[in-house]
Amino acid sequence: MLKIGVFGAGHLGKIHISQWKEVEGIEFVGFFDPDASKAAAAAQEYGVQSYASIDQLIEDTDALDIVSTTITHYEIAKKCLQAGKHIFIEKPLAQSLEEAQELVHLVKEANVKCQVGHVERYNPAYLALEEQKLQPMFIEAHRLAQFNPRGTDVSVILDLMIHDIDIVMHLVKSPVRRISASGVSVVSESADIANARIEFDNGCVANLTSSRISMKKMRKMRLFQKDAYIGIDFLEKKTEIIQLKEADAPKGQFDLPIEVPSGERKTLSVQMPDVKPVNAIRMELQEFADAIKNDTDVRVSVYDGYQAMDVAHQILKKMSQHNELHSV
Repeated sequence: MLKIGVFGAGHLGKIHISQWKEVEGIEFVGFFDPDASKAAAAAQEYGVQSYASIDQLIEDTDALDIVSTTITHYEIAKKCLQAGKHIFIEKPLAQSLEEAQELVHLVKEANVKCQVGHVERYNPAYLALEEQKLQPMFIEAHRLAQFNPRGTDVSVILDLMIHDIDIVMHLVKSPVRRISASGVSVVSESADIANARIEFDNGCVANLTSSRISMKKMRKMRLFQKDAYIGIDFLEKKTEIIQLKEADAPKGQFDLPIEVPSGERKTLSVQMPDVKPVNAIRMELQEFADAIKNDTDVRVSVYDGYQAMDVAHQILKKMSQHNELHSV
C-alpha cells in the first residue's frame, strides 16, 4: 500500500488531507504543520495523525504532498528528494526560478515521480476537449478574482495568471519569442492586476489578463484557430466549439448555413462537448498515486512547473521594466 503524507494544514492543505482520505489504493499516514494550533485543529477535524517532525514524516512515507507556503517548497522538496521520495508539489513550484531549476535536476537525479499542482489541467471544462485537435493561433484569457488577503504574499502573476500560463504552454508547444507586460499594485505590495502578451515562434499570440481586485469572479479562455473558435469557462465548467464546416459535414448541436466570401456554402456548427463532473483535486492526487504504482508519466511534470514559472518570471521582469520606464 502506497503511504502518503502531507506538508501543510492551511486552507489548501486541509482540502488535500480530506481528498487523500478518498483516494483509492493509498494509506494516508499523516501530516506536518509547524503551527501547533493549526496542526491540532486539522488532526481533530479529519481524524489523522499530526507529526511533530518533518524528518519522521518523510521516513514513514513513500510519497509526500507539499501544500505549504511557497517559500518553503524548495527546502521541503529537497529533503524529500534526497530521501528518494516521490513528491506532489503545489504551484508555483518554488519561490525563485533558480530553486525551480534545481528541483528539476533533483527529481531527475532521484528518479522519482514529481507532479506539480496546476489543477486547471483537471478542470472538467478543459478535460472535455481532450479528443479535440487544438492548434490555437490566438488565445485570450481572463482570470479575475475578488480580493482575498490570503494570496497576497506573491504577485497576481504567480497567484492567478500562472494557471493560464501553464494551460497556454501545454496547448501551444512552441518556444516563446517575445513577452510584453504591465501591471499595477493597488492594495498589496505586489501587482494586483496585470496583462501579458506572449508571442510564440509558431506565430501564436496569447493575451492574458489577471486581477485579484475584481467585483466578480471570471475564469475564461478563448482559443482561435483555423476554422474554429473554442470557449472554455473554467468557473462555470462549460465548453463550446464553433467551427466552419463543409455544408455536408456531420451536424453539430446547432448549425447555421452561411455563404463565405468565395461564394461557397458552408455551415457554422456549434457544439457543446459533454462536460463530465469531476473533483479536480481528487483526480490529480489519484493520478499522482497511480503514476507511482504503475510507473507511468504524471500529467503535469516538474519541467511543466518550471516552464510555467520561467514564463511567469519573464512577465514579472517585463512588468518591472514597464513600470520603471513609465515612472520616470
